[in-house]
Amino acid sequence: MASLLLRGGTILTMNDGLDIVEGDVSIRDGRIEAVGRVDASPHDAVLDASGALVLPGFIQTHIHLCQTLFRGLADDLALIDWLRSRIWPMEAAHTPASLRAAARLAACELLSSGTTCVLTMETVHDSDAVFEEVAATGLRAVIGKCMMDADAAVPGRLLQPARTAIDESLALHRRWDGAAGGRIRAAFAPRFAVSCSQGLLEAVGSLSAEQGMLVHTHASEQQAEIAIVERQTGKRNIEYFEAIGLASERLCVAHCVWVNEHEQEILASRRVKVLHCPGSNLKLGSGLAPVAELRRRGISVSLGADGAACNNRLDMFEEMRLAAVLQAVRLGPGTLPARDAVWMATREGARALGMETELGSVVPGKRADLIVVGLDRPHLAPGGDPYSTLVYAARGSDVRHTVVDGQVLVRDFHPVYLDPQEAAAGARIEASALLARAGI
Repeated sequence: MASLLLRGGTILTMNDGLDIVEGDVSIRDGRIEAVGRVDASPHDAVLDASGALVLPGFIQTHIHLCQTLFRGLADDLALIDWLRSRIWPMEAAHTPASLRAAARLAACELLSSGTTCVLTMETVHDSDAVFEEVAATGLRAVIGKCMMDADAAVPGRLLQPARTAIDESLALHRRWDGAAGGRIRAAFAPRFAVSCSQGLLEAVGSLSAEQGMLVHTHASEQQAEIAIVERQTGKRNIEYFEAIGLASERLCVAHCVWVNEHEQEILASRRVKVLHCPGSNLKLGSGLAPVAELRRRGISVSLGADGAACNNRLDMFEEMRLAAVLQAVRLGPGTLPARDAVWMATREGARALGMETELGSVVPGKRADLIVVGLDRPHLAPGGDPYSTLVYAARGSDVRHTVVDGQVLVRDFHPVYLDPQEAAAGARIEASALLARAGI
């Protein structure tokens, strides 16, 4: 499809002026051509956006597609026990077929609920299967294979020598970065300081600078994890990352729930990106991240659902709502207004991924990753402020259309190329076999 017109919506541009425009969005060759008053030139297809909000597709900056098969299988555990007793054994039991099923199921859920781009950490092995499946779904993604080389509690299949982990990550980058018309990129994904040697993290930091690759990791999620890192290194997570040369503008760190003043200063000075996952932080009992303080320092804070094993939904509407109301609990109503939550889900996501010039706003020249959110259902009436409607009232099921690179992937609430029933049925079959392999 060379051209597409989204006709007659209320457009939340999410541009620098946060302009709201009534009208159309014209898309040609995968990019936004015009916004607002669009001439009558013909388009290959027209999508109805009347009575709806048009906005940039959501960018989730912390996801584990491979964990979508684990939904409902790892509840009611704290982080370290959750990893050691459930997540790592199940990740070790993945096969290419089960990884494809997990990625397909996740893509169905994400696209149907308005997420058009993800930063995802996969398991240690068979990562090509995830790249292949994601490329086929139409989802935009930055994907990294998990790297772990230094934790006796990790199953053998998930432990790799640092050199092997690095070589495999670089090979994935050569094969996949820029694939699918630029929709697919590759990143380094060392899991966290608990299970990565200093040598591995130092090498990743150096290669990240050399190759311009993002680094996707976890840090300061729970206090027990921080205590382990302090015993191993003598430093807290963010201090350790700075000391070994990992802290940079390319570092994307999930959680940062327990970062002290000094660590916040490091995050700001090194322009590290923070990936906030409020739903996961609540379910795992991790705590309430200091989002307001981080943002006041100019730190980029974007949003992600984390994995279906610890959320258990991949719905960005839920994460926006939780992000806003949890800061109200911490510091008072209005601390994180609805408009700021939408900004985090769009512009900050693009900033975290280094895609600010390509994604995150409805602006001519940018890639046409857009969603249309219908407003005709009872729970959205009578409306009022559109940002409030999105954050406090809307649900993922209100997404009428989803467009990525100018291609319609969800039309009138139904995925165009993915079959949700087939994806769910295949996931159930693969999850049953995976559990048998994992002995759970």
